[in-house]
Amino acid sequence: MAPPLRIKSIEASLADSEEQGRSLKRSLKTFDIAAMGIAVAVGAGIFSVGANAAANFAGPSVILSFLLAAVTCGLAIMCYAEFASTIPVAGSAYTFTYATMGELLAWIVGWDLILETLTASAVIAKYWGIYLSTAFGVFGIDLPSTIQLGPIGFTWGPVLIVGVFTVLLAFGTRLSSRVSAVITVIKVAIVVFVIVAGAFFVKAANFTPFVPPAEPSKGAEGGVLTQSLVSFVTGQAPAQYGVFGLLAAASLVFFAFIGFDVVATSAEETENPQKTLPRGIFIGLGIVTLLYVGVSIVITGMVSYQRLAQEDAPSLASAFDIVGLPWAAGIIAIGSLIGLTTVVMVLLLGLSRIVFSMSRDGLLPRWFSKTNPKTQTPVRVQVVAGVVVAFIAGFTAVDKLEGMINIGTLSAFVLVSIGIVVLRRTRPDAPRAFRVPWVPVLPILSAVLCFWLMLNLEVETWLRFIVWLAIGFTIYFGYSRRHSRVGKGLQ
Repeated sequence: MAPPLRIKSIEASLADSEEQGRSLKRSLKTFDIAAMGIAVAVGAGIFSVGANAAANFAGPSVILSFLLAAVTCGLAIMCYAEFASTIPVAGSAYTFTYATMGELLAWIVGWDLILETLTASAVIAKYWGIYLSTAFGVFGIDLPSTIQLGPIGFTWGPVLIVGVFTVLLAFGTRLSSRVSAVITVIKVAIVVFVIVAGAFFVKAANFTPFVPPAEPSKGAEGGVLTQSLVSFVTGQAPAQYGVFGLLAAASLVFFAFIGFDVVATSAEETENPQKTLPRGIFIGLGIVTLLYVGVSIVITGMVSYQRLAQEDAPSLASAFDIVGLPWAAGIIAIGSLIGLTTVVMVLLLGLSRIVFSMSRDGLLPRWFSKTNPKTQTPVRVQVVAGVVVAFIAGFTAVDKLEGMINIGTLSAFVLVSIGIVVLRRTRPDAPRAFRVPWVPVLPILSAVLCFWLMLNLEVETWLRFIVWLAIGFTIYFGYSRRHSRVGKGLQ
């Protein structure tokens, strides 16, 4: 006889959100949720990821790559929105999976989300430190990003920014969201300025051919570990441009939309979450899509994609340099620094809320889920998360783990999309303020698209992901399963 799935009911999740000493304060409104989504999605990548994708993968059709990535993200986010309106508690995909497909899959999703938010927080914080030095360099100030402590290199910038936001988040989500909103308005204004300034140099000829003909990739001589899983399994030689280049670029630029799932972790801190959360998420996604498409149009319209491909690290700054506007590099450097600032905050928030939820269920030590009686924030886990992220970003070459962010997010997207179909069958009676249309077609399409993007990630990323899952299974069967409150019949 198969072991029980250990499904945690919707009612049990809602009851837990009211547990004395382990509940969060509801203070976020629609504007806060939308600003949070924009804050986490609009970072330094808006000035670089589109240029890289255009130069090396898709040419001008990178515009369609962004739209495809946005549609894929939008389909998954619709599933998140329905779940959040049905189970408005912390934990995001972890909580949703627990209510539909049981504890083991919920653990896997939670473990994947920890992977996503932990590596993303550390990677973005690391880049923040580098861009801080670059921004000072614009004004002629030499500020090294790394200090040698004997044989160890210490990048001090990440420790600074992680420390600041750890303190802000410990004092309250409302306060940190207000600080984030102000910074987000500033960075959106910089992005709009860059788009408008670049638009004066757009030439229609640079959009032709819109989908460049496919050709062998310049990286075809690379090792097995650096090619996509699709190329490895099918034995096809890596290629760039053409339709498959467009799809590969979509996998790359999908990184630009990562973070909207993290916003869903704030459901337990949102006023009237059934309506506020879906509305805020979709407003944020719409604004982010417009900004990214605008930047991609400007990049490919200002400079030919072949000219961009000649750059070692193509970026929006490269395009402005090529057309004779080097001053834009300074603005872009400052915009990148400001852009990354709020990304770090939202990722730290998401990481702590996921660990908080898993701890409250007993899958991680319950000590983490105690909240401060005055601020109603999980100060313990917030501080621990901040220390771990600061250490990783400050002392390790964490940028090598960028692919782990994508695969962690996409795996969660796949299970949440499938979970909507399951929830419609198992709990058709559950109240839903938002409903995904055309179920099961759209959720299944969402799962298929996300899985396709996963297959386009590098073999090396998949191997690291398998190792991460193996560690997760060891912890689950060694500790979590025995301490689960659902398993003990306490929920």
